[in-house]
Amino acid sequence: MSKSKQRPESPAGEAEGPDGGWGWVLVAAMFISTSLVFGLMRSLGIFFVEFVHYFEESAQAISWISSTGLAAQQFFSPLGAALCNAYNTRMVVMAGGFLAALGLILASQATCLVHLYLTMGLISGLGWGLVFSPMVATVMAHFTRRRTLALGLGFSSIGISSFAFNPLFQLLVETYAWRGALLILGGLSLNIVPCGALIRPQPRSKAPEKQVDSQSRSSWADVLQRVSSYLELSLLFERPYVTYTLGITLFNVGYFVPYFHLVAHSRLAGFSEYQAAFVMSAAGATDILGRILSGWFSDLGHFRLIHLLSLWTALAGVFIMLLPVSSLTGSYAALMAISLLYGFCSGALTSLAFAVVPKIVGVERTMGGLGLLQLIESGAGLLGGPLSGFLKDVTGNYVASFMVAGSFLLLGTLTMATLPHYFSPTDPPPPQRRSPADTSKSLHPELRQMNRLPSDLNNQTAEHSGR
Repeated sequence: MSKSKQRPESPAGEAEGPDGGWGWVLVAAMFISTSLVFGLMRSLGIFFVEFVHYFEESAQAISWISSTGLAAQQFFSPLGAALCNAYNTRMVVMAGGFLAALGLILASQATCLVHLYLTMGLISGLGWGLVFSPMVATVMAHFTRRRTLALGLGFSSIGISSFAFNPLFQLLVETYAWRGALLILGGLSLNIVPCGALIRPQPRSKAPEKQVDSQSRSSWADVLQRVSSYLELSLLFERPYVTYTLGITLFNVGYFVPYFHLVAHSRLAGFSEYQAAFVMSAAGATDILGRILSGWFSDLGHFRLIHLLSLWTALAGVFIMLLPVSSLTGSYAALMAISLLYGFCSGALTSLAFAVVPKIVGVERTMGGLGLLQLIESGAGLLGGPLSGFLKDVTGNYVASFMVAGSFLLLGTLTMATLPHYFSPTDPPPPQRRSPADTSKSLHPELRQMNRLPSDLNNQTAEHSGR
């Protein structure tokens, strides 16, 4: 009782206290690992032109490479979340780093597009899926009041790597050709392995293990129930989560299109290779600023996270639609200005999209909620790139591609506006599990730290006073 009374007064001073300590080391690990996942993924547009020329295929066919990788990363995220809930987060992330590197190394020996689909797409995508969601959930478990800022700092590496990787990849391609460049990227991706090693294994209680052993002897129904608990499949029957996931899925269709095709669009508009690469680098620079400032401002608590997410998503959609318009006049300055604004908004919404999840599903189900969210939106990620490439093949330019991509972000914003209590100035109380004693046993121990949210501490204090 004494510990529970002290937590609301000084949550940052606990033995395994959130908002400090080893959590900042994990933020650094997340910084590096996300740069080698999404930062690398964003910069694959440099290889787009090389693949078109080498394999002599259409833009739509080449687009399936990056789209397959993105879709695989999101599709296998529930697998990563379930493995972390059942076993060890450290080993899952380290295995994911190895697979991500293996896929890129094998891709350097590809002789046809199918090889690239299987290596850069499926194998590397599987590795990325085992890395991303577990790293995000682990960082969220170590922070409460500074959670959005911690995520913003961790995700800022995506913008930094986008700024650095585009000219670096262009230099590697010119120096070593695309095969040598992919081989080097595979070696860089191995740095995810030591990042995963920084995750401290949490001790597990022995009582749940005995109960699981007794359940495992009963029937397949118990096994399926256990798997369902690890995957948090019950979330698929809750309207707030389904609505939020649908909104994220819709804007995910268009979110990555500029990172896949903005370089090719800039080349088509008549700009040089390095000018086209610098457009993405500049967008990556403002992406960094957007992530950090958005995280800092969101943690001030002046506005609800869902409202800020809607604002940045709508603005990002508008600026995506303005990207081709700005370059129709041949003005490099106009294209650069719109790219800077788009980069800021796309960065600002990223950490919010994940920080809202505990508000929707409750802190205890965040790991599974993130995994299912990535799985459901994987179809949208798979659709976005090829749809954009198809529209380019039909129209001969990327104007329609960016217009359609931006409209999906606006549609996702409207979908999120249908969430229950969306127009309320305060967050509704977080949902509670139907049987907390049973479900908490199947969760990874790190996630139980997330129960120390300031919003939840008030509920705990009220419960103690009611008793």
